[in-house]
Amino acid sequence: MSLFKQKPKTEREKVEERREEVLAHGRKFKYPLQYAKHKLIINTVIVALVALVLMIVAGWAMLYKFQDTGDMIYRVTQVLPVPVAEVKGAKVRYSDYLMIYRSNLMTAEQQGGQLGTGEDADAVRQMYKQAALYSAVEYTYAMQLGQELGVAVSDAEVDKAFEEHRKVGGVERSEEGFLKILRDNFGMNKSEYRRMLYLSLMKAKVAQEVDTPAKEQADEVARIVAENGGDLHAAADELGLTGYEETGRLVDNMNVDGGRSTIAMTLEPGQVSEKFLSSNGDGYYFVKLNDKTASEVNYASLKIDFSKFDEMMAELYADDEVEAYIDLDGDEEDV
Repeated sequence: MSLFKQKPKTEREKVEERREEVLAHGRKFKYPLQYAKHKLIINTVIVALVALVLMIVAGWAMLYKFQDTGDMIYRVTQVLPVPVAEVKGAKVRYSDYLMIYRSNLMTAEQQGGQLGTGEDADAVRQMYKQAALYSAVEYTYAMQLGQELGVAVSDAEVDKAFEEHRKVGGVERSEEGFLKILRDNFGMNKSEYRRMLYLSLMKAKVAQEVDTPAKEQADEVARIVAENGGDLHAAADELGLTGYEETGRLVDNMNVDGGRSTIAMTLEPGQVSEKFLSSNGDGYYFVKLNDKTASEVNYASLKIDFSKFDEMMAELYADDEVEAYIDLDGDEEDV
């Protein structure tokens, strides 16, 4: 017999006790669900991180080990500014390299047929890759020098060059027709071609800006021509210049010749032009008109090539200030 008789529970205590029992049963379902949800989030994050790492590794391998040049990897490089090389601390855009390579290769295949497979075809592709990488390095260095020298290329200048190319040869092409030519022959759309024009114009401007010797030679040519009655050939001989040429006959005034025919049409017979920049930006021209009709010209010309920029590039390679991130010739440290 118990010494202490248990006091009967009140109705309120019974209700509270029942309430705790119900809550305890609920916790058995609630907390395992929270734990599962928490674990699911962690697993999802881990899977996402692993997938991201695998994508980065795969992308790196496609770019730097296998050197994929296909459409997909090209579009990726246009979105992500990954480098293909470095010149004096400036990163060379992989997309510029691929743009140049793909365009040059397509042009070659349009003219000579598909390369196909085999060692000879692979050797030709390697040659085009090396040339494209060298050009991309040049353009990047030109942009770097342009920033230092205050040289810039405006959108208006690119627009003007685009229009000039659209009308090259005196043919009035529609923009749609011109873009089809770019797509079919160079594999480029409008934005890519404008990028190519920008790079070319920047390099030409910088090459002109740094080439003091070419400016001095041009001044000497102008002085000699003024003194000898416009004899360009004599000026070339006196200065030891090798860029003297004559058409020897009438040629079309829209001839693709660096802009010489266009300038010649503005002259009178026997007149010599002032120096002007060649249309591809690789030097100065002087032109003397011999004869012309309404649509043809006969002229002599003297070209002064820009060489300083090329010398600066050669010095960069000699000083190991150019580093390639892809191996095109068995040496990953050089282009």
